Amino acid sequence: MKTNVGTIDKVLRIVVGLALLSLFFVLEGQARWWSLLGLLPLLTGVFGICPLYSLLGISTCPMDRKPAGR
Repeated sequence: MKTNVGTIDKVLRIVVGLALLSLFFVLEGQARWWSLLGLLPLLTGVFGICPLYSLLGISTCPMDRKPAGR
């Protein structure tokens, strides 16, 4: 799979993922298990690949610039 998550997007996903996962230790009961959804943004940020972006044809990576005439 091709990387489709840019640098700023990666950082935001990792921060949000870690914040959600930290709620696992704060919340009680059934609510604490919802914090495990933080794994999704964390993993997509770490690996730089978002399956939903692929399905929608979105990419936040900077464009590869090729020299003119080549």
